[in-house]
Amino acid sequence: MRPNYRHTKIIATLGPATESKEQLGRLIKAGVDMMRLNMAHASHQWVADAMWFIREVSTEVGRHVSVMMDVKGPEIRTARVAEAIDLKAGDHFEFHIESVGPTGDIPAVSVNYPGLPGDLDVGATVLVDSGLIRMRVLGKDEVRVRCEVLTPGKIGSKRHINLPGVKVNLPALTSKDEDDIRAGVAAGIDFVALSFVRQAEDVETLRAMLDSLGSSAKIIAKIEDQAGVRNMEAIIRAADGIMVARGDLGIEIDYHKLPLVQTQLVQACHAEGKPVIIATHLLESMISSPMPTRAEISDVSNAIREQADAVMLSGETTTGAYPLESVQVLKDIIGSIEPSVHGVLNAKIQLREPKTKMLRSAAVLAQELGQSGIVVFTRSGYLGYMLGALRARGVPIYAFTDIESIFRQLTLPWGVEPFLMEFSEDPEKTILNAMAYLKRQGWCSPGNWLVVITNALASDKVIDTLQLRQVE
Repeated sequence: MRPNYRHTKIIATLGPATESKEQLGRLIKAGVDMMRLNMAHASHQWVADAMWFIREVSTEVGRHVSVMMDVKGPEIRTARVAEAIDLKAGDHFEFHIESVGPTGDIPAVSVNYPGLPGDLDVGATVLVDSGLIRMRVLGKDEVRVRCEVLTPGKIGSKRHINLPGVKVNLPALTSKDEDDIRAGVAAGIDFVALSFVRQAEDVETLRAMLDSLGSSAKIIAKIEDQAGVRNMEAIIRAADGIMVARGDLGIEIDYHKLPLVQTQLVQACHAEGKPVIIATHLLESMISSPMPTRAEISDVSNAIREQADAVMLSGETTTGAYPLESVQVLKDIIGSIEPSVHGVLNAKIQLREPKTKMLRSAAVLAQELGQSGIVVFTRSGYLGYMLGALRARGVPIYAFTDIESIFRQLTLPWGVEPFLMEFSEDPEKTILNAMAYLKRQGWCSPGNWLVVITNALASDKVIDTLQLRQVE
C-alpha cells in the first residue's frame, strides 16, 4: 500500500481563480477528486466549456476527476432596489408580491415568491441577507407582509430570504434548474447536487427527470433547512449521497446546534451506507489569506474524525487568492487526522444481503493482514460504494470497472481508488491484469497480500468469491 493513503475525498469548485489550464492541472495533480460547477450564475455555454476543459486537463495530467453540477434551487429573494434601504431596529418594513405595488407608508420591497404571505404567520421570523437582518411578522394580507425590524442593516438588491421553521410551498426544481440540468446532462455531468431538499419526494422529482433524459448521474441532496433535517432519514434513503450545506443550514437552525445536526447527518448517512459531503466555510479565511485560522483547522479535523466521505471548497477555489494552498491545507489536515481515527468498522450500517456481509469479512481480513488492500470489480459501482461505507481505515479499496461513468462516480466514496480497465471474459485474467496494474503504478509491492472480491465459475455456475492473493 502507498504510504499516507488518503481516504477522505476533496471537492473543489471551478471559478475564475481556477479556470486556467495550468491552475486546474495543478489542482487535479494536488489531489482534488471532484470539481463542482456552481450554477447560481453560470450559463449553459460555460457548462459545456467547463466540462470539455476538465476532461481535457484530466487526460493531460493523467488523473481523472468527476464533475458535480450544483443547481441553484428554489430561493426567495428580494427584487432590485435603486439604492440600499437603511433599516433601524424598531422600524416597520413591508414585503409584497411582484404583481402589486407597495402601500407607500413604510419602506418596502417586492419578492419573487408569490406564496410568501400565505406561508407566513403573524409572529414568524424573517431573515434577510444570510440572516444579517432579522424581522418579526406583525401582520399580513394576501399580497403583503408587514414586519418589525429586530436587527438593523441595509437591504440591497436580490437579497436572500430565509424563513426558519416555516414550511414553504416552493417546487423542488425551478425552470432554471431544469434547463441547467438538461445542459449538464448533455455535457456529461457525473453528479447533480439538488439544493434545498425538504423531503424525499424532491429527490424523486429529480430522479424522474434524469431518467427521462437517459442520465445515470447520481443525486446529492443538499440539506439546508429545518424540513430537510426533520426528514433526513427518508431523504438519505432516496438520494445517492448527502451534502451538509452549512451556509443556509446555519441560518435556518439555531447556530449553536449546527455541529450537532452535522453529526446527526453524518451518522445517519453511515447507517444507510450513503456518502456524505461537508461543505461551506471550511477554509473561508483562505479566500484572502495564505493560512487558515485555528478554528478552521479544528472544523476540518472534526469532519475527518466523523469520517465524512468528502470535504468541499467553494469560494476558496472560485475567487480566492490561494486555491492550490487551500487544497494542500486540506491534504495536510487529512494526513494528520486520519491515522488518529479509530479503525473500527462502521457498526451503524445495516447489511441486509449476504454479499454485503462478505464485503465486511473482506474489510476485516484486509485490516488484520496490514499493508493490504481490497480489489473489487464492479459495473454498477455498488460494491465500491458499499466497501467505502464500511470505513476500513488503512485499507485502500481498488475498484476496477470497464464503464467510464461508473469510474468517475467512484471518485466520491471514502477510501475508494477507482481504475478504468477492460475486463476479460476470463475472470482470472482480469484479476491478474488488475494486480499487474497496481504493482506497475506503485499502489502495491511484491509480497503484499490483497483481498480480491470477484465472480468465479464453478460447475458452470457463477459464484461470488473472496480470495487472498499475494503480489508477485
